[in-house]
Amino acid sequence: MDTKLLDFDLPEERIAQTPAVRRDDARLLLVNRQSGRLEHHIFRDLPDLLPGGSRLFRNNVRVIQARLRGRRPTGGEVECLLLHPAVGKMNEWWCLLKPGRRLKPGSTFGCEGKYSATVMAKSDSGQYRVEFNLTNSESLLELTRLMGEMPLPPYIRRTEPDPQDSERYQTIYAHPEKELAAAAPTAGLHFSPELIDRLERRGFPFHDLTLQIGLDTFQPVQSEKIEDHPIHKESYEIPASTLKALQPDPQTVRVAVGTTSARAMEHWGGHREAIPQSEGTFRSEADLFIFPPYPFNVTDALLTNFHLPRSTLLCLVSAFLAPGETSGIKWLKAIYSEAISLHYRFFSYGDAMLIL
Repeated sequence: MDTKLLDFDLPEERIAQTPAVRRDDARLLLVNRQSGRLEHHIFRDLPDLLPGGSRLFRNNVRVIQARLRGRRPTGGEVECLLLHPAVGKMNEWWCLLKPGRRLKPGSTFGCEGKYSATVMAKSDSGQYRVEFNLTNSESLLELTRLMGEMPLPPYIRRTEPDPQDSERYQTIYAHPEKELAAAAPTAGLHFSPELIDRLERRGFPFHDLTLQIGLDTFQPVQSEKIEDHPIHKESYEIPASTLKALQPDPQTVRVAVGTTSARAMEHWGGHREAIPQSEGTFRSEADLFIFPPYPFNVTDALLTNFHLPRSTLLCLVSAFLAPGETSGIKWLKAIYSEAISLHYRFFSYGDAMLIL
């Protein structure tokens, strides 16, 4: 399929720059795949919209405050975005650096009294392996908690950091021991404690899994054909209790909270027999590129935000609208067109869709 099918025009004012006043104040567009009908709601209406027997599967990963600021010995400013640890190296991480052209291997930067860093290598993809020497922190993650900033996507344009981002660009159920992500599972940002309580009292339980979200999630499809896009890998784990809840049941509707949850669920569905479990937990790397006409074998309903043109997330949602067919892209663009005309807010801090 031609990648140009993933293009659509989005007015800049429709890109949300701040979150809703309350998490569950976001708007919710309900899409019924059987009837083709669209309905417009508020996210807090969710308990009244879910089918009976729904179970919600959520990604409990925690976002690292991964943006560190420092200076070169000459005084020039450096922005360092932590991506993931270098395998087998203590306090070495793969990072994105600005200005990268001035930070060749051997270059140094840091923040006095906090850390110093040395650029060890540069990859063909433009990532830098950086070794950190910490002054007072026991670990790099501890340093990020002290001085790091949330890695907001580049389409959220701020002249200065907003203190509320440290709370609002994090789900309320993010697990303290799952600090692994370079980006938030944004569909989960809409849940408030009150809404979760209402859902559970209505008989809609939550089940946790963990998928490590990297920045490659947001990389646009650059190949001419969608199916030629080289998909990235993301590590995930599903505990035994969640695996039990994922088993097929005609009385159950398995609701993926976000595309990251759906990706883990569908990858597990295709590999559960081939990959052994350890202590009841299923661990693997999701290298699954979901695009039309992917059939979907595990996910029955999907909660998701509005996504970027040419993104792999747009591919996944298009496939879910019409499993096993290729018509989902055209339908999704029609849905997005209506959402734009009705002033829905797009992307990470924007509104949501529930596809049943």
